[in-house]
Amino acid sequence: MKVDRIVQAPHVYTLEGAGVGYRADTALVIDRGRIIDLVEAATVADRYQTEGSLVLDHHALFPGFIDAHMHMAISILRGLAQDTGHWMMYGVQPFIAPLRPEDRRVGNRLALVEAVRAGTTTLGDFEGDMEPVCELVAQVGVRGNLAQTIRDAEHRTYTVGELYHFNPDLGRRSLESNLALHDRWHGKADGRIRILFGPQAADFASRELLLEVQHQAKARGARIHMHVQQGDRETHQIVARYGQRPIEWLREIGYLDSSLIAVHLTDADAQEAAVVAASGASMVVCPGSIGIIDGIVPPSVAFQEAGGLCGLGSDQAPGNNCHNVINEMKMVCLFNKIKYRDPECMPAWKALRMATIEGARAIGLGDEIGSLEVGKRADFIAIDLTAPSMLPVFRKPMRNIVPNLVYSARGNEVALSVVDGRTILQDGKVLGIDEETLAADAARCAEVIGSRAAPEFWAIDGSNAAFMREGKL
Repeated sequence: MKVDRIVQAPHVYTLEGAGVGYRADTALVIDRGRIIDLVEAATVADRYQTEGSLVLDHHALFPGFIDAHMHMAISILRGLAQDTGHWMMYGVQPFIAPLRPEDRRVGNRLALVEAVRAGTTTLGDFEGDMEPVCELVAQVGVRGNLAQTIRDAEHRTYTVGELYHFNPDLGRRSLESNLALHDRWHGKADGRIRILFGPQAADFASRELLLEVQHQAKARGARIHMHVQQGDRETHQIVARYGQRPIEWLREIGYLDSSLIAVHLTDADAQEAAVVAASGASMVVCPGSIGIIDGIVPPSVAFQEAGGLCGLGSDQAPGNNCHNVINEMKMVCLFNKIKYRDPECMPAWKALRMATIEGARAIGLGDEIGSLEVGKRADFIAIDLTAPSMLPVFRKPMRNIVPNLVYSARGNEVALSVVDGRTILQDGKVLGIDEETLAADAARCAEVIGSRAAPEFWAIDGSNAAFMREGKL
């Protein structure tokens, strides 16, 4: 039988079953963008013929990683809002306010290149203008699970504790924009693009707007991707308006169900996390970002223990500083081991599942991606096992490839990335992106954004302004 592509490697992690689905010396047989067979490498030539044969003799194959929550555009602000309290209003807001569309487009490309280089094949982006992101996803060949921001809270810097001002016209326009994006892009790029509905959070949207978003999303069979109880700021806003904590209030208005992808749960306790899990909603945890921004370990372990599906996200570079799911796997392990004072809490294999099959299920794509199984889309990556961070490779009495990937790898070990059977990264280069031009564009943006942001940055006079005056940055 003639097929499009055969890829074989000495180690294949399928993520089938409850573990990592390890297979030795196995070939993936790919046709029309899907995996049609997994067979012993020694016998594949007896059954299949192809002009696209690839033998990777010192690699391990894994499902492509899923970065389930990103803010790609503001990667152009990398490193500008760490080590500061009141991150959203006093940290990043002075730099977001003067951003122009061309700055955001450079940020999109920068984030995509970084993520794909580190093994991400599915991007879960969440921003106000997703048209350029859809175009970029279609161009490069990655998979996009994309949410457009919906809010009726007016955009400005609020003082600590000040209630947000709702503007119904802003809410209506942002919802209409999401609807139009769904009509234009959902299912496009050979089905790689899926449009979600993105109310920013319960505190940034009125009750009326939230319920209308839910109605529109369910009418289209779409998921809602929303920050949920993402910090004490949100909790304060909801308690002040409605007299309840956010998760309690969302449950009361009927918002917690299987259509919701709940991001962060930063200010939720274990009991509140269990309430969300019991509702059928899924969770995305961004350990690196929330650790840096808030110094908090979100309750992802409690959520999973309550039976919920939880994926990983990198969030945004002004907080987290990187779009690298390998980093998130390491952080979710380390932070929870420290939180629970238990070295057996959150083992490497479980974090790998969060980055692959459980992340896919959490965002509603578990039937299509997240594991290397017959019938699923051919989204996979190859890890170079001769990279120093992966050496040495033990096969017995235990295999150490997964622990090395989670605790030691940096992302440069990714030698090949494939989506729908098509190569999107090879030899460390993202195909379809001119990285030299990107670097020049990023440098130019830094100059002009810095000039525009300076007045508000110095007026707020936060911790980073003090660090600058004291010669600490």
